[in-house]
Amino acid sequence: MKVLVTGSRGQLGKALLEEGARKGVEISGFDLPEVDIRDASAVEEAVSSAGPDWVFHCAARTDVDGCEKDPERVFQVNRDGSLNVMRAARRAGARFLMVSTDFVFDGGKNSPYSEEDPINPLCVYGRSKAEGEKACLEAWPEGTWVARTQWLYGPGGRHFPGAILRKASAGEDLRVVDDQVGCPTMTVDLAWMLLALATSGAPPGIYHASNTGEASWFDFARAALEIAGLFHTRIEPIPSSALDLPARRPAYSVLSKDKLLAATGMEVRHWKKALEDYLVRRGGLEEILPPSKERGK
Repeated sequence: MKVLVTGSRGQLGKALLEEGARKGVEISGFDLPEVDIRDASAVEEAVSSAGPDWVFHCAARTDVDGCEKDPERVFQVNRDGSLNVMRAARRAGARFLMVSTDFVFDGGKNSPYSEEDPINPLCVYGRSKAEGEKACLEAWPEGTWVARTQWLYGPGGRHFPGAILRKASAGEDLRVVDDQVGCPTMTVDLAWMLLALATSGAPPGIYHASNTGEASWFDFARAALEIAGLFHTRIEPIPSSALDLPARRPAYSVLSKDKLLAATGMEVRHWKKALEDYLVRRGGLEEILPPSKERGK
């Protein structure tokens, strides 16, 4: 299998390149500044020259609050850019797998969202991704797969547990939202899920892909502190309203993985197991915290 990854310098893109190569997949990618997915001709050239069997589309504008400030550009990337990549994949004879988000939901449920649940995004980022999904699925339903995921972190990127642990190691008290619930997902695990989906023979359509279990951001932060041994950090749960952020977020957006698991036959780890793996066995603590910092006693 030959795979081309857009957004190859991002957290997920890097995980896909590494894990794909480890599994014997012929895998390559492109990203800014060499290729801007808003430029249809540049995307066409990059995809056709690579000659892939699959295009994994990870490139996107994902700064949720920043997206509120420039909606036009966000839709140009997340909707129109996705269409450019999809069309280039189709012309190259490749299948197209687009990574999307739990932000397409409004958070009104209190049980995991299935792929059949109606979407109702609350913010510019969510709307742009929802429109990207819709446009690609309508334009090429027989060749488009969509994998929605959530709360990503992993090696070599900027992410929530990294920010939490850096603040804690600097002696800062923490105030973390406890009324938004989702599922933290490690990029390495998500890379495995996407590769498994592509090789499973599963039909095109929408799939949900994340680690298992559920947590609030407060739960996520507290687990990271415990694994790091930063037991004496003061951490206070707060409501989302206390942060007064520009973008509205779903209060509950846990994704059901039943369809993915049935299609691939794989097992997916609980989010706490994945977090411990990243921080301890994969060197996440050393990546995040300076070696001189003392972590607990």
